[in-house]
Amino acid sequence: MEKSEKIWLDGKLVPWHEANVHVLTHTLHYGFGVFEGIRCYRTKKKSAIFRLPEHIDRLFNSAKILGIEVPYSKQEIVDAALKVVSVNKLEECYVRPIVFLGHNKMGLNPKGVDVRVAIAAWPWGAYLGDDGLNKGIRVRVSSFTRHHVNITMTRAKACGYYINSIMAKAEAVRDGYDEAILLDVNGYVSEGSGENVFILSKGVLHTPSLSCANLDGITRGAVMEICKSLKIEVQESFLTRDELYIADEMFLTGTAAEITPVREVDNRPVGSGRKGKVTDLIQKTFFDIVRGHNPKFKKWLTEV
Repeated sequence: MEKSEKIWLDGKLVPWHEANVHVLTHTLHYGFGVFEGIRCYRTKKKSAIFRLPEHIDRLFNSAKILGIEVPYSKQEIVDAALKVVSVNKLEECYVRPIVFLGHNKMGLNPKGVDVRVAIAAWPWGAYLGDDGLNKGIRVRVSSFTRHHVNITMTRAKACGYYINSIMAKAEAVRDGYDEAILLDVNGYVSEGSGENVFILSKGVLHTPSLSCANLDGITRGAVMEICKSLKIEVQESFLTRDELYIADEMFLTGTAAEITPVREVDNRPVGSGRKGKVTDLIQKTFFDIVRGHNPKFKKWLTEV
C-alpha cells in the first residue's frame, strides 16, 4: 500500500501516521459503520473524481439505513474529499470515506456513541490486475451465500457486511481463482465479493435485480447508462448459476474492479474464453469517460 501524506479526520487534515483510533472504537468491535470507495482519474485537463456526488449520496443513504447521523453536510464531505486528493498531490487515486462510531461507549446500543468521519486517499492500480482488465479473470461460485435483504438491509454499504465478502474472496483465492460470485438465499446470482455482475446472452446484457441482495453499484448504474448511449439492451433479471456457464460474455463492475472481464466460471470458459467484443466496447467507453475523452458524460467528473 502506497501511503499518502494527509488524511481528513473529523474536520481536520492530519498526518497519515497520526490518523489513529482507540482500541475500544465501537465500529472496530461491532462493524457498525458505513463507507465508500471512489476513484480519481487523470483526465486530459486535470484530475477528476468519478461520480463523487453519487458516492456521497450513497454514503449518507447507508448511514440513514443504519440510523447513523453524519455530523457533516454532503457538501462538506464532497469538499473534504477534493481537499484530500489535492493536498496529497495525487493525480490518480482511490478515495475512502468512512463514517464510524467512536470509543466513548461500548455495548450493542449505538445511541450516544460519538460519530466520526475520515477520508483517506492513496494510489491504487487495477484491483484485479492489469491482466484481469485485458484478458479476463477466473471466478468460482462461492460456497457462501449473500445476505438476505431483510437481515442486513443490503442497500447500505456497511462495514460489517464485508465479513461475508472476505470469506468468499479468501475461499476463491485459496482455491486458485481470482474472485468469487455469491448467490442469494434463493439461489439466484447476487454479486461478486465487491462487484456487480453482468452477462451477455443472445445479444442482451443482463444484470441481477437489486432484490437479489446486491449493492446498487455506482459503476453498475454507469454501465447501464453507457449501454443506453450505445444502444445495447440491458435487462435487470433473476440469473441462475448455470446461466453464467452458458453466457456469451461476462464482466464485473465496481469502483475498484472498474470493468473487469470474466473468462472462466467454475472451470468453464465463458464464450470464447477471452474478453468479448461487447465487454471491450463498454470497457473502452468507460475509460474514455473517466479520462475526460467523452464530453457527453462530463457530468460524471468532478475536477480537483
